[in-house]
Amino acid sequence: MHVHGGDIYGKSYELDYSVNVNPMGTPQSVIEAAAEGAKLSAQYPDVHCTELRKAVSQFFSVPEEWLIFGNGAADLIFSLNLSIRPKKILLPAPTFAEYGQAAKVIDCELVYYYLKEENNFAIDEGFIEAITEDIDLLFLCNPNNPTGCLVDKDFLHKLLEHCKKTNTMVVIDECFNEFLDNPKDYSMMDELEHYKNLFILKAFTKTYAMAGLRLGYGLTSNQELLAKMSECNQPWAVSIPAQYAGVAALKEVDYVKKSKQILKEERTYLKNEMKRLGFKVFDSKSNYVFFKSNLPFNLQDACKKKAILIRNCDNYIGLGEGYFRISVKMPEENRKLIKIMEELIHG
Repeated sequence: MHVHGGDIYGKSYELDYSVNVNPMGTPQSVIEAAAEGAKLSAQYPDVHCTELRKAVSQFFSVPEEWLIFGNGAADLIFSLNLSIRPKKILLPAPTFAEYGQAAKVIDCELVYYYLKEENNFAIDEGFIEAITEDIDLLFLCNPNNPTGCLVDKDFLHKLLEHCKKTNTMVVIDECFNEFLDNPKDYSMMDELEHYKNLFILKAFTKTYAMAGLRLGYGLTSNQELLAKMSECNQPWAVSIPAQYAGVAALKEVDYVKKSKQILKEERTYLKNEMKRLGFKVFDSKSNYVFFKSNLPFNLQDACKKKAILIRNCDNYIGLGEGYFRISVKMPEENRKLIKIMEELIHG
């Protein structure tokens, strides 16, 4: 059962901690750009995303021809699977559910490498050993969703070299990378030229709070793969408002810098407070906190009664009851959440 956060429609809530978007909200410049794009709704979008392509190319210093855009990162996950048509996919567990959902559409075999709680759900060398010659494709989310765990570059180099030998396509999901203290220290973007079997997945969704506009993109030096993906994509996957918004978002350097500082401080606050309340808190490095509850009641249901939405992670492969994820929000909201948590625990 594929359940995600943000199930707010038709329900009354005060705080939504179930989705991991930038707590500062969508930048005003992005909203205005999307509004300008909406004025052109009578015409079809640019299928090549020309201006957006130029902007992303300049922002990351990558060739324009290495880029592909979609209706959110999820859209590209599906077109990747349709273009590669793998017979067997390897996934860590737990991780983002959409990888597995897209695989089931093409009816291929899914192999899971189960991450261990005693190892804080971190990826280890066993994952590389699990990549055999019959693994056509693998997904790796860095930092991982829902745990927030990171994989360092040394490990990723080993993985990519191994996958060269097994002829395995590697998809590294860096959608939460921009929230890290030092994003480049964990990004494999500089390695795209050296690995034709590497595809990097990114999105505007989280960093710029653009979930409703739906704008994702991928990067690879594998031109054959990009051609196949383009054939699998619908021609007007990215709307004019989304394209305009994306160009505007990349100019919001100060917004990103400020939000990262807030997130760093508030993540530390939430971790410490959740530990104080008796929860087992894992070492997330992203804009969310992953934790385990041993309370004798369902924490998600209890929070709903207080008009707060949190993410129940029991539907993630490799997890069960008692695991939850909360986003990191602004100071006032986070203090309100902790106060309510205290009330739920102590009555």
